[in-house]
Amino acid sequence: MTIGVIGGSGIYDALPLENTRTESVSTPYGEPSEAVTIGELAGHEVAFLPRHGEDHQHNPTDAEYQTNIYALKQLGVDRVISTNAVGSLREDLPPQTLVVPDQIFDRTKHRTPTFFGDGMVVHMGFADPYCPALAGHLAASAREATDAETDVAEDGTYVCIEGPQFSTKAESEFYRSQGWDVVGMTSIPEAKLAREAELSYATIAGVTDYDVWKTDSEVSLEEVLENAAANQDSINATIEHAIRTMPEDFESEAWSALEGTINTPVEAIPEETRERVELLAGEYLE
Repeated sequence: MTIGVIGGSGIYDALPLENTRTESVSTPYGEPSEAVTIGELAGHEVAFLPRHGEDHQHNPTDAEYQTNIYALKQLGVDRVISTNAVGSLREDLPPQTLVVPDQIFDRTKHRTPTFFGDGMVVHMGFADPYCPALAGHLAASAREATDAETDVAEDGTYVCIEGPQFSTKAESEFYRSQGWDVVGMTSIPEAKLAREAELSYATIAGVTDYDVWKTDSEVSLEEVLENAAANQDSINATIEHAIRTMPEDFESEAWSALEGTINTPVEAIPEETRERVELLAGEYLE
């Protein structure tokens, strides 16, 4: 199967992909944020998709989450490595730390979090939003592929805010009071949609700032971009190592996540809806 990578263009530029080609994919949900670049790395097929578009033209609310995930599924992807820039909510997670979280708290308001609806109700389990098998492999890869100066933190909660504005001080202090670890704008609904598409999904997040809770550090776009660039080499090395060392016997519970989750009788699901979700749920609707 194919490994998908969602992130910024700096990742694609750094991955030593061979035999590359570009696929323009059309989906029932619209067009992806950009054409998908497909290549080979260490015997694995890799499909790369920039979440915000090649020129970062899609903001966190309007990014093509549904179509991006659907397009990767359509191309045969079964594992997705995501990258995120995040703010730190902890003193001991300074900028340029890599974090592989295991939990998400959803604070978004204006995004579509599901492929389903329109006469089809699906109640998807989401207790563990990141695939434990892929997250563990990513964390190990980060430790093995980066230099001794790069701190790697495993587990923790990513609170996903709507954006595109950064947090208020009151919000940032509230997130800290809950014991959450990092704050970002793009893990939701991407992780939810990946689970509905039965894709193994995990993220490697690079800390760019201390959000706004730290009195001597006020987050700015300049700081975010500067530290994101500094994180790029470590993230690129992690992803390349993770792909090169992907276990041949890799298994994920996400690959059967839809089993037992469809609450609407098959005969009651409108034909138009069934056609739209055939790629995602067809085997459960026979």
